[in-house]
Amino acid sequence: MDVNLFDFDLPKELIAQYPSLLRQNARLLAFNKDKNEIKDEHFYDITKYFKHGDVLVINNTKVIPARLRGIKVPTGAKIEVVLLKALKDDEYEVLIGNAKAVKVGTVVSFGDGELLMECREKKGEGIHIVKFKYEGVFLEVLERVGTTPLPPYIEDKSEKYARYQTVYAKAPGSAAAPTAGFHFTPEILDELKTKGVIVVEITLHIGLGTFKPVSVSDTKDHKMHYETYEISEEAAATINKAIEEKRRIISVGTTATRTLEANFNKYQKIVATSEATNLFITPGYKFKVISALITNFHLPKSTLIMLVSAFAGRENTLAAYCHAIKERYRFFSFGDVMYIYGED
Repeated sequence: MDVNLFDFDLPKELIAQYPSLLRQNARLLAFNKDKNEIKDEHFYDITKYFKHGDVLVINNTKVIPARLRGIKVPTGAKIEVVLLKALKDDEYEVLIGNAKAVKVGTVVSFGDGELLMECREKKGEGIHIVKFKYEGVFLEVLERVGTTPLPPYIEDKSEKYARYQTVYAKAPGSAAAPTAGFHFTPEILDELKTKGVIVVEITLHIGLGTFKPVSVSDTKDHKMHYETYEISEEAAATINKAIEEKRRIISVGTTATRTLEANFNKYQKIVATSEATNLFITPGYKFKVISALITNFHLPKSTLIMLVSAFAGRENTLAAYCHAIKERYRFFSFGDVMYIYGED
């Protein structure tokens, strides 16, 4: 498909620079895709859209301080690195900003030598395989020398935003947050559980597959990068039982959606596993697992709005976005949220 089919004009002032003061106070656009009906709500209203037996699937990945700024040894040239994916034996797939300055064998120092990085392989598009050298625990070192990799449209990057994290984040490994989950609070989760909703945790560590911009003109030419995910035996059993009993499965975010759909596509059911996916969902895709979707408002021409368009319909999605712009909803990571559902 032509990538321009997923474009829209967004006033710059609607790009949220800060999260709402209270998570649950974000605005909620509830969109019945079957009736093409829109309701303007707040996220604290979300519980009324759930019923006993529904399964809510959340991505419990945790953002790590994945942005590193260091100097090339021995020249002192400034090098910026974003960790994308853990491999093995302290090796990582990383994205390097000024990639031409880094060759195989190049050593970069972070935090006055507390963390050293050696380039092992160049893969193109700024992606490198590197090996880190340090003393102690890697994540603790990152906390000292790294920063939160906030999206480029967030202008104020002077703070390590505590709010760039979901309240249920527990599995460290992401370079970006599953932002649809930002709006949940412990109280809302408890209210859903009291209502008989089953909350299931899965993990997809977000990397380049999620946030890489689409730079081609046709969706068929876009290359999705692999991201690792994990589904437990308990999670698989709960989701499979819901599928068998034709109960609703509501995913929180595009990352949870891609994890479920990729796993089902491969095994024809949900299977407990730890592996990787590069599933790219565009209109025409037939969803096998999810019944409803909670998701933020995404960038024009992004793989994320393409997934939403596949679920809700492209014209419906753009019409909903047009409504959101008219009603001054806040967009992107720190912005407001959609709940997309259909008739039972």
